[in-house]
Amino acid sequence: MEIRILGPGCPRCHEVERRTINVLAELNLGADVQKISDIKKIMEYSIIGTPGLVINGKVRCSGRIPSQEEIKHWIQEEL
Repeated sequence: MEIRILGPGCPRCHEVERRTINVLAELNLGADVQKISDIKKIMEYSIIGTPGLVINGKVRCSGRIPSQEEIKHWIQEEL
């Protein structure tokens, strides 16, 4: 599973990363989690705002911090 957290490194982006890692730990899953802060690479995902969360190439969220339950649901959909 590939998870990308899109954002410049602001506290909101760090919170999305923290929640995602917590969910992965809760589900006892491993994943390739990467933070992408390069604006040109972020623009490739066509998101309107950061933070963004991409799971297996699908943009799941942008411009807000998703709840851990939302993240958990999206990850489980990809299993």
